Amino acid sequence: MQDLKARLAAIRIAPRALMAAGGMLALAVVWKVAVVDHTPVRPPLSPAAVTALQHAAFTEAEAQPGFARAETVPVRVQRGETLESAVQRAGVAPAEAATAVAVLAQAMDTVHIRAGMVIDAAVARPRAPRGAVRLIGLSMRTGPASAITLSRSFDGALRLRQLEETVSDETVAGNGVIAGSLYESAERIGATPAVTAQVVKLFAHKLDFQRDIQDGDRFKLVFDRKVTESGRTIAAGDLEYAELHGVKFYRFERGSEAEYFDEFGKNIKGFLLRTPVDGAHITSLFGMRRHPVLGYTRAHQGIDFGAGTGTPIVAAGDGVVVQAGRWGGYGNWLRIRHSGGWDTGYGHISRYASGIRPGMRVRQGQVVAYVGATGLATGPHLHYEVWRDGQRVNPIGAAVPQGTVLAGAELARFRERKDHIDHLLAIGGPPKALAASDQLQR
Repeated sequence: MQDLKARLAAIRIAPRALMAAGGMLALAVVWKVAVVDHTPVRPPLSPAAVTALQHAAFTEAEAQPGFARAETVPVRVQRGETLESAVQRAGVAPAEAATAVAVLAQAMDTVHIRAGMVIDAAVARPRAPRGAVRLIGLSMRTGPASAITLSRSFDGALRLRQLEETVSDETVAGNGVIAGSLYESAERIGATPAVTAQVVKLFAHKLDFQRDIQDGDRFKLVFDRKVTESGRTIAAGDLEYAELHGVKFYRFERGSEAEYFDEFGKNIKGFLLRTPVDGAHITSLFGMRRHPVLGYTRAHQGIDFGAGTGTPIVAAGDGVVVQAGRWGGYGNWLRIRHSGGWDTGYGHISRYASGIRPGMRVRQGQVVAYVGATGLATGPHLHYEVWRDGQRVNPIGAAVPQGTVLAGAELARFRERKDHIDHLLAIGGPPKALAASDQLQR
């Protein structure tokens, strides 16, 4: 009789052991643990597929009598909360949460936990109306390409596994269509916000994003990134190429610095930016208008850009600060002197960037101040002026100097670089979308 019971027990355990082994095998497909693999790289899995495989070990390995199938409960660590209390919020009993944290302490610092960190807890709820939740496993990302998984094996013990993905460098060549903001549209073809910020900075020389960019406009990007096996971007590299409204920018290194040139080798860096504040919209043009505060008509000698208080203002070009202080109805005022008799002015500033004072040299695109409503203003905005030989001119359409043109050996090297980028665009096709990198990096 005892022998029969032993055989029956073995039969009951065997399927569960096989399921656990299958779960571990699934993890081995995705993660490489200290193994050198020279086989061809397979296409990255989707975020959903990675998550499913990552939890297979503890969501399918344990189907206990009296409990429902395991479900994943995401828990975000709150400010001032301990890891143990965060696990308890998934419904886990205090004693079981303490045991889990004690096991995790073997591989990580469980005391100094960053607020906002997300823990995925796999729990099985009792089928009876009352009863404690059963902890099946925990998973948390400890780095851009690493994670820790705690899973309950068939014998009831909690097993700790440290998972590490291989990271590789990749160049993405993609085509997109504007639908909503440029940031949203670029993210759909794989660009990170950092990459898109480079695009915005470049096109500020040529385009007014408020008036020139419309839904349905097509664009192309080529950029570098560091990506994990599962398709998660952990770092954005350089923007190699951008195209919008027929304007093309190629990245080209000259000496120790990289600059951007059009398809003919002309430096796209205009003398002055058309828009010295990102994401703003024009609220008032250059010319005669009724003053919103004084109530009578007079010349408006600049352009107003509507933007929220605190929005960064950048220098429209390289130059030296000649004024930084209060100036009548302009409130907090900043004036920058550029070469060739050109000046730019910035009014109604809420505050100046650190170190901005008369005599300081600034670079084009450098943050110099922040939008405000000082002086005669009905609301936060930037009043922007352009001066030529001491006279105000309309910033829109002002005939400012253009950039330099490559020649000789530099032009030959540039054409080689251009041919390489054009080839990537021709064969690239739709890129692999990022694995929702900003949402998944915890």
